[in-house]
Amino acid sequence: MSTGGRLVRGFATVGGWTMASRIMGFLRDICIAAFLGAGPVAEAFFIAFRLPNLFRRIFAEGAFNTAFVPMFSKRLETDGKEAAEELAITAMSALVGALIVLTLVVQLAMPWFIFALASGHAGTETFDLAVSLARITFPYIMLMSLAALLSGVLNAFGRFAAAAAAPVMLNVMLIGSVLLAALMEWNVGYALAIGVFISGFVQAGVVWYAVSRLGLRILPRRPRITPDVRRLVIIGVPAALAGGVVQINLLVGTQIASYFEGAIGWLWYADRIYQLPMGVIGIAVGIVLLPELSRQVRRADGEGGRNAVNRATEFAMLLTLPSATALIAIPEPLVSLLFERGNFTEADTTATAQALALYALGLPAFVLQRILILPFFAREDTKTPLRFACISMAVNLGISLALMPLLGFLSVAVGLTVATWTIVALLWWRARIDDAELYIDDRLRRRGPRMILAAIAMALCSWAMMAFVDTLPAAFETVGIIGVVIGSIAVYFGLALAFGASSMQDVKGALRRRAR
Repeated sequence: MSTGGRLVRGFATVGGWTMASRIMGFLRDICIAAFLGAGPVAEAFFIAFRLPNLFRRIFAEGAFNTAFVPMFSKRLETDGKEAAEELAITAMSALVGALIVLTLVVQLAMPWFIFALASGHAGTETFDLAVSLARITFPYIMLMSLAALLSGVLNAFGRFAAAAAAPVMLNVMLIGSVLLAALMEWNVGYALAIGVFISGFVQAGVVWYAVSRLGLRILPRRPRITPDVRRLVIIGVPAALAGGVVQINLLVGTQIASYFEGAIGWLWYADRIYQLPMGVIGIAVGIVLLPELSRQVRRADGEGGRNAVNRATEFAMLLTLPSATALIAIPEPLVSLLFERGNFTEADTTATAQALALYALGLPAFVLQRILILPFFAREDTKTPLRFACISMAVNLGISLALMPLLGFLSVAVGLTVATWTIVALLWWRARIDDAELYIDDRLRRRGPRMILAAIAMALCSWAMMAFVDTLPAAFETVGIIGVVIGSIAVYFGLALAFGASSMQDVKGALRRRAR
């Protein structure tokens, strides 16, 4: 199968499961919004849940897998399955040892970590509850880090389904936790925290079973400092620092939001909506593209690498651009449709929609960043992205704090959006100097502007259709909004085909590859 066909098939598999996970995530957040709204218990859980996610993205999805996946792919390519299995066992053992120490330290110093996340709530019941919930949720990082390593093994073998399906378990567990807590009249916050903890075991179990079916038995043993571990540290530390810088952007946002009542909840719900296209597209492309680029680098196949990056960018932008323009054109109806019920009020909808529109301005950049950084990682260059991440952090911090008196909590969304476009520009500039994989080929140069034109036209149609829905009786509002969403999708893809941004040949080819 060609590189393009393999990539599209991988994107479809990961994207499909990620879509399922995000849909379940929406159902989860709908339940949380209905029972907790943007109130103090919701904010306490969001703060507590952000802490293990922050460390997970730094150490597991960021530093460790950034270093591990290219090494494992090359070891598998050059030395075979047994040598790759030994590398995975060594890496897992080192990871478990480091995470045990980290977990003990964070548990002892938990109030300080929560203060670093949300000092605006210091001295309140929300702060105390967040500390208690975080102590329950934090061990999730160890389980998810193990799951991330095993997922990297599966991805290197071209097996994407189990790793992409595992996150669905988290949302299933949390939905069940909310409903059970409501039925039994338990504290919903504690039920959610326990659900997070238990889901870690389930997710790790799913990917471990999938790895075992490949004939691999990867279990931790006594950690040893081997040349492979040293290499992982050398490559991974800069990536960890880069991931840490990116996560500081989120920390800055949570800190600022903690000084505005309800803002942590508003930003959380806005984040959940724009994370749908970013997750389905950006994560799918990143997961599939990194092993592919690592193989191309190993073979010194520069043309193959450039083709892979161009096709990934084309695929990502074809889906990202209409998502971004739709979220900018009609954010409030979408937020209302998803969350405005129970304890989630009309005022919550308005505030969340404002943040969502600002986040959407940066959505293409969020996805492009995931693509543009991968050629550096595939060549085991983690220092260049680190330097650019530091610049991005400074931009985010400066803009967020400077605009805070004028825009309040919305300065968080503005700062993050500008910072993300900044790092995209820097990655692009550096890659062009290095004459790396980021050269735009004729096909992408021809189709890119046509995608933009189709997305803008779709946004105008969405706005016009929504203006009509606003004239309908309230009883038909929900049906009308759903109709606008479906109609906008049809308009965009119809225009994309008409303008030449995509072709029926591409669609039929992707469907045939998926069927096979």
